[in-house]
Amino acid sequence: MKPFGDLAGTVPVTIGAMESSNAAPPGTTRREATRQRLYEAAVTLIAEQGFSATTVDEIAERAGVAKGTVYYNFASKSVLFEELLRHGVGLLTASLREAAEHTEGRGGSRVDALDAMIRAGLVFIDRYPAFTQLYVAELWRTNRAWQSTLMVVRQQVVAVVENVLRAGVEGGEFSEEIDVQLTAAALVGMVLVAALDWKSFQPERSLDDVHAALSRLLQGRVSGRP
Repeated sequence: MKPFGDLAGTVPVTIGAMESSNAAPPGTTRREATRQRLYEAAVTLIAEQGFSATTVDEIAERAGVAKGTVYYNFASKSVLFEELLRHGVGLLTASLREAAEHTEGRGGSRVDALDAMIRAGLVFIDRYPAFTQLYVAELWRTNRAWQSTLMVVRQQVVAVVENVLRAGVEGGEFSEEIDVQLTAAALVGMVLVAALDWKSFQPERSLDDVHAALSRLLQGRVSGRP
């Protein structure tokens, strides 16, 4: 599997696991490559056995580095996980923004841009189901040290969708009655929950099939077309 940081391509993986890779993308510095291996090790172990049960020694062993390397890059296990959330959600946000901008650059409508973002979200989750599983689980927790960070990165994802919806309302594509903030959160939530259900309970379905189902919901509910 390509490293946790390369957005190109789609590789199906089993939910709850993420393969580690020693091959870093071109242009990646040695430290960036090390941090990426630590992210991959952490997300795999935490998905398998939970945050509390995962030790720094296990993360180091899975990443193939010394324990001191973990602390050289991150002050603690909590800091590592917090940075993991920032890193993963940053990749998701970038992929959604790129999908919207590419669609609009080709003359597509705002609905087309939202549809492209839905597909981009599914592609991301297909590649990184373990991270997505952790991210969704953490959204429901309220006693974590990184709660404020989680809220910030969540808003980054939602804001990308909000921007497209707001532009659609201003351009007359969408009704002015649309609650932009809530609709954006609902669309992000729809993709996350539907994709996790797909990976967990309906893995035989293709990405195209799942995208088509969500696309029909988008077309009927957001655009107002039957």
